[in-house]
Amino acid sequence: IARAIAKKPELLVLDEPVQGVDFNGEIALYNLIKNISDTLNCGILLISHDIHFVMSSTDHVICLNGHVCCSGTPSYVAKNPAYIELFGEHTASVLSLYKHQHEHSHSIDGSIVE
Repeated sequence: IARAIAKKPELLVLDEPVQGVDFNGEIALYNLIKNISDTLNCGILLISHDIHFVMSSTDHVICLNGHVCCSGTPSYVAKNPAYIELFGEHTASVLSLYKHQHEHSHSIDGSIVE
C-alpha cells in the first residue's frame, strides 16, 4: 500500500486487502484504507468477499457472480432481486447496513477514544 500511495493516486485498487489478516488487523487495515482515501482524496476500488464490510462501509457496490448481478448503493443492492436470489431473502437483516455513528472513535481493542 505504501508504494501504491507514494505517487498520490486518484484511484487506489485493492484486491482482498485483509485476506489472511486477523480480526484486529482487519479493523486497523480498513481504518487505514479510509484514512488514505480521506487524506489523498482518492477513490478506492476494493475487491472483497467480506459482505459485512462492503454493505456497511462503502458508497457503491457492484455484486458479481460471473457477471454483474446488480450495482448501486448498499441499500439499493440489498433490495435488488438478483442480490436476494444470490444471498437469500433475509440477508439484509443479517448482513446489516448499520453504520455506527456517534461522537467518539474506537481503538483497535474496541475501547472508546474521545
